[in-house]
Amino acid sequence: MRGIGGGMDGRVAVVTGAAQGIGAAVVRVLLRHGVMVAAVDSDAARLSALVTELAPGHKLEGHVVDVRDSRGCDELMDTVERGLGPVDILVNVAGVLRTGPVVEQRDEDWAAVFDVNVRGVLHCSRAAARRMIGRRSGVIVTVSSNAARVPRANMAGYASSKAAASMLTKCLGLELAGYGIRCNVVAPGSTDTEMQRSLWSGPQDRSAVIDGSPATYRVGVPLRRIAEPSDIADAVLFLVSDQARHVTMHELCVDGGAALGA
Repeated sequence: MRGIGGGMDGRVAVVTGAAQGIGAAVVRVLLRHGVMVAAVDSDAARLSALVTELAPGHKLEGHVVDVRDSRGCDELMDTVERGLGPVDILVNVAGVLRTGPVVEQRDEDWAAVFDVNVRGVLHCSRAAARRMIGRRSGVIVTVSSNAARVPRANMAGYASSKAAASMLTKCLGLELAGYGIRCNVVAPGSTDTEMQRSLWSGPQDRSAVIDGSPATYRVGVPLRRIAEPSDIADAVLFLVSDQARHVTMHELCVDGGAALGA
């Protein structure tokens, strides 16, 4: 029996939000398993650094694209298919975070979160699916959040956008199942990324996340650790692999038990 990710040599994947954090970890794990990767991000400098680091010995391209641009996402898929070949895998990782009480959140912050976290998933997934349908194969994975399952104080915009992205992916999975295309969701909890660290004011905050906060009705992390980006990438690897060939419309929560299985 092949291990997870076995037999993926030569497949083509598009990974958004690829320049750092979970996206970069997904790029790394796919490359290790022989996948040809188109790494996509709006941050040209960080993307270039990632490609410079990882390209030697691998088939890796960098594409500076803003996932909020529907036409740009469609053109991206054409470019990737001309250069690397038919897209077999799409991993939606690009995301942004704006925090604050609902009653104080500005319209532009709410719009910014939904533009990337929902519309970005729609634009990339739709563009990839249109091409996968004719081939009657393909896999789409959206990296959402356990905040889509459990209410979080001061995170209504982010949590709502992730809930929308999760449901969008599952609905797409239902529509595409007849074409042999699978669509799944990975829902991380607190993960050691730049986004997570932006919420911290000092080293004590790591322990505070693990311990939880009764004052904000937030459960801690039962496994007593914060995830590494590679933990999330490994879950993505499973869902895009043939070992998950009978899994679709599923949401895999990778949060150390923080959502209590909600």
